[in-house]
Amino acid sequence: MDQPVNSPSQQLLDDYEQRRLKALAMGGPAKLQERRDAGMLNARERIDRLVDAGTFLESGLFATSVVEAAKDRSPADGKVVGYAKIGDRDVAVVSNDFTVMGASSSATNGKKIGHMKRTATARGLPMVFLGESSGARMPDTMGARGMGSMLGSDPTQYMRTRETPWAAAVLGFCYGSSTWYTALSDFTVMRKGAIMAVSSPRLVSLAVKEVIDPEDIGGWKLHSEVTGLLDMVVDTDEEALAAIIRFLSYMPSHHHQPPPVVPVTEGSGADMDKILDLVPTNRTQVYDVRKVIRAIVDKESFFEMKPRFGKVAVTALTRLNGKTVGVIANNPLYKGGALDTEACEKITSFIVMCDSFNIPLVLLVDTPGFIIGLDAERKRAPGRIMNFMAALQLATVPKISVILRKSYGQAYLNMGGGRNSDEVAAWPTAEVSFMTPSFAVNIVHGLEPGDAGYEERLEEMERGNSVYDIAAVFGVQHVILPQETREYLIRSLDVHAMRLTNGVGQHLMRTWPTTF
Repeated sequence: MDQPVNSPSQQLLDDYEQRRLKALAMGGPAKLQERRDAGMLNARERIDRLVDAGTFLESGLFATSVVEAAKDRSPADGKVVGYAKIGDRDVAVVSNDFTVMGASSSATNGKKIGHMKRTATARGLPMVFLGESSGARMPDTMGARGMGSMLGSDPTQYMRTRETPWAAAVLGFCYGSSTWYTALSDFTVMRKGAIMAVSSPRLVSLAVKEVIDPEDIGGWKLHSEVTGLLDMVVDTDEEALAAIIRFLSYMPSHHHQPPPVVPVTEGSGADMDKILDLVPTNRTQVYDVRKVIRAIVDKESFFEMKPRFGKVAVTALTRLNGKTVGVIANNPLYKGGALDTEACEKITSFIVMCDSFNIPLVLLVDTPGFIIGLDAERKRAPGRIMNFMAALQLATVPKISVILRKSYGQAYLNMGGGRNSDEVAAWPTAEVSFMTPSFAVNIVHGLEPGDAGYEERLEEMERGNSVYDIAAVFGVQHVILPQETREYLIRSLDVHAMRLTNGVGQHLMRTWPTTF
């Protein structure tokens, strides 16, 4: 029955609807149109594009600034948060609304984010952060009262213990807490033109007394090629949101369950009979290992992370027989596959993520060792190499290593040799030794190519390097033909499935920093 026009009940309904519409209006028509003209989605449009239709349950719609004078101009207090489904699985979402006070961090919206994090952790929901923020709200945070009331009230504010996967997108100017949550995430994608930094270029310019280009302080090239803080770079908001959806498709909802299993893509493994054509038998001849990975794994399942950083190694989420697998591979296309400090850092982070979320590891090996020299030592190569080694040894998910061509020195251990994998297999083209034979001739005998006696000494150093020599002492457990690699990996991963714990590892590195 309809309520009388001026009844108390109708007044309540009208008041509610007015408040709801005001909150949903965000920063107003002019600001929203400005974003449309710039080809940028707003905070609510981003959520709509990210989640399954009709599943978003907003939390804190009627939240506003605690500052009385700002209440009427702070709908939802600049951060839209709530629960939704992605691929029919529940997630928690934080989307920064830059049209409201620059999505600046405040006491109220800090509570909203904290509530999402606590709920996601306690209930096993992945977290998604859609970043775009001007940083801390001014002048709210100025003075002792401002600092005491807004900052430091949540001791777990920036703590991660990897109960659930986190994904983040940098979709505009990202300063302060938006940067922090991005750095804490397992997967980060950035739209070209967006900026991520500790503070705005204006503040930095004031501090260093020179004009700072935003791209120099936090652009996509810096973070994808130099800092390694980005996993992927895209051109549009829509591509960034699609990347998050795809990333989460490989992940379990939480650390107490195995990753999802999907149907095997038709045509998977069809190119295995041609795989040897992709890898030259000459150990010094380069090739792109990504072509090898794509041939082995399920068709169209290759999802590379940090492709522009530490390019001598490839880290990728993939699938084998419909099951999520993390692949680590040396890439001779860059620096001959010799591992540098950036690659060590990239691989270490990838191992920690995979182990934290019960994703088995496959290592494809073809490396002459670690890059040495003054630059490597200045970049703390020993520490990076040992972090890599420690992560591999602490990982409790299944680890299968396949030596394609060469594996020398300490890198032999870091790439799963010496029983640092559950199974080590090798192609007939593989060779294992302490160092490249030509280097050994120079170190031991002081001879260079062309010197008298060089070829004889080189033959001596190459003797005993073959795959059958290491197989004879059970240093590798299997010698396989290249075309058998896919089926071997599928079978080995099935053998080493974590049956006793229902596919769940021990998570010994769940508190390892996401960046270091």
